[in-house]
Amino acid sequence: MRAAVEVLAAVCLLAAPGPIVGQQAAVPAAAAAYRVTWGDAASVGTAGVLYLLPASLGLPHGGPSCAPCDPGTLPGVDRWALRPVSATANVASDLVLAGVAGFSAFAGRGGMPAQQWRGNVTVLASTATWTAATSEWLKVLVRRKRPVLYTAGALAAATDRESQLSLPSGHTAFAFAVATSYVVIARRQHLAHRSRNALLLYAGAVGVGALRVAAGKHFPTDVLAGAALGSAIGWVVPTIHPTRSALGRN
Repeated sequence: MRAAVEVLAAVCLLAAPGPIVGQQAAVPAAAAAYRVTWGDAASVGTAGVLYLLPASLGLPHGGPSCAPCDPGTLPGVDRWALRPVSATANVASDLVLAGVAGFSAFAGRGGMPAQQWRGNVTVLASTATWTAATSEWLKVLVRRKRPVLYTAGALAAATDRESQLSLPSGHTAFAFAVATSYVVIARRQHLAHRSRNALLLYAGAVGVGALRVAAGKHFPTDVLAGAALGSAIGWVVPTIHPTRSALGRN
């Protein structure tokens, strides 16, 4: 997930130095183009730092309370999904996530004024980085054990801090966040092919969640929590972000 976060954050930082607030907008007010300021770069940068902080501090401290743990303590759906770690599914989830992130940024780019596209990508980057930061800190606070700690590989995995960072699924949260953010943006700006693109993005997001379970990295309930978290942030960020049309009315 880190690669996808970094790509969208970098695009936002490159977009921020564009036309500043107060210049004549090249996009009609009806398009509800988003404003881009240095404040957006600061926001994305702050979220990025918060995202990296738990790993830098080695959080959470201490090992898991059990290794191996008793599968009988899990909800039925999570117990059913227990499986060995799959490196193939893990890589596949990264690739699909990168595809969702890239497609959300470039869907509808053709024919769109550069100023409008910068605003959209900035909103997507803000959505992505704050989703990543929020999910990372929730993992530290919840400290739920990953599926591997309920398998024969528990002893080897117990020394890895990541083994206690299961809830929510960060990959799933990220995927649903950018998909939902695109939907909000596309609806506000009446972007072409928005229904088709939304269907593809959500299909990709569901695929990411399924692959995280197949990889043995998360429980189904982790994925559901990630989807809910990402969808919420993906709706809030583009909804509250100022637009140039709003600026013009003030």
